[in-house]
Amino acid sequence: MTPEVLAALQAAQAAKRPVALLTRLTDGHQCLWPDTAVPGALAEAAQAALRDDAAQNVTLDGEPWFVHPHNPPLRMIIVGAVHIAQALVPMAQTAGFAVTVVDPRRAWATADRFPGITLIHEWTDDAMLALAPDARTAVVTLTHDPKLDDPALDIALKSDAFYIGALGSRRTHAKRVARLTEAGHSEAALARINAPVGLNIEAVTAPEIALSILAEVVATRRGSPLARRTAPAPAVAA
Repeated sequence: MTPEVLAALQAAQAAKRPVALLTRLTDGHQCLWPDTAVPGALAEAAQAALRDDAAQNVTLDGEPWFVHPHNPPLRMIIVGAVHIAQALVPMAQTAGFAVTVVDPRRAWATADRFPGITLIHEWTDDAMLALAPDARTAVVTLTHDPKLDDPALDIALKSDAFYIGALGSRRTHAKRVARLTEAGHSEAALARINAPVGLNIEAVTAPEIALSILAEVVATRRGSPLARRTAPAPAVAA
């Protein structure tokens, strides 16, 4: 790898910008996509590698290329240090998510209840602004308290978060939608909220609900037909 390619790769990683490292195996030539214009088939392979988080080989004009995706880390921001969150955190970590729990209630958000997890005790809107959800981020609100959930959802809806889910019944969500509509969010934007949160697997216990949430997050990320059809995230300037 040349110093120029290495510097460009490090800059992309620092900016949390997804890029694919393309290596021509015949001579070791390397470049980054989308920074460098490449033929359509190679660009499609790079795009697929980033989407699937999986390296792949592709042959272009008889020459073999190795496509290595470099994505920002997957993140899950959980608002509410509740029992469901305690079950969801280790599941999400196993699935490859870096997890942050946000809850200003210090009696709930403790290291004893969430060992080894980043805990943020700021008010939820301040925390969400600092965390800046991107297209590799899932946001899940679990407090069932509008004072905590609504500010977090307000910020999430203005972000590129690929998944937004909120705990609560349909009746609770209808009231939530009314409040967020008053706050200026459109019907299309509000359709991004998965509520009641989680796939409908008739979950009852906290671990079962956590499982349903993670399943829905994964289904949304992978484009599964099980995922609810929601409006696309807005294009947010870097």
